[in-house]
Amino acid sequence: MSVLIAPSILSADFAQLGPEVKAIDEAGCDWIHIDVMDGHFVPNLTFGPPVIKAIRPWTKKTFDVHLMIDPAQPYLEDYAKAGADLITVHAEADKHLHRSVQAIKGLGKKAGVSLNPHTPENVIEYVLDDIDMVLVMSVNPGFGGQSFIPSQLEKIARIKKMIGDRKIDIQVDGGVTADNAWKVIAAGATCLVAGSAVFKTKDYAANIAAIRNSRG
Repeated sequence: MSVLIAPSILSADFAQLGPEVKAIDEAGCDWIHIDVMDGHFVPNLTFGPPVIKAIRPWTKKTFDVHLMIDPAQPYLEDYAKAGADLITVHAEADKHLHRSVQAIKGLGKKAGVSLNPHTPENVIEYVLDDIDMVLVMSVNPGFGGQSFIPSQLEKIARIKKMIGDRKIDIQVDGGVTADNAWKVIAAGATCLVAGSAVFKTKDYAANIAAIRNSRG
């Protein structure tokens, strides 16, 4: 199966978010990755539920909402109502991870758990039967345009082994380019988030295809 490509609109033109979402949809992306930052868990501020609601009509593609916020639980319903299809929370920001996962599922959405580069994969061991995706951060969260951290390749491979035959996507976010995507896929990734690598030129279709078809 072809790897899923989820462009991060953190790198899009904020003055044209709706048209930008439409453009990457037409360019062949699979999901729309939306990085939500609170200026507390990570040192930046980005999108809230009203913005997500505003861009929801521009595409029917999956809205993959990555909550880099602490706490996340009080806001899960707001993001679900705004149009999220998949909601990912950070293990590091959640004292009751299982409860958050159950809350997301209870809202009728798919649930993901994200791990920062320094976080060992064993923290997700007891929620593996309840989640739809593991998001491996291959940069420190909070900013776009950072370089891929090579140590995360080994973590991806270990997570793939942990998952076994469960139907759980492994998403990788941070520093993914057409030059290194093949390594990430070989390690076990099934979904790649790319911001700068997609939005670096206006030929979004070519940029998405280059990542999808990356070869060593």
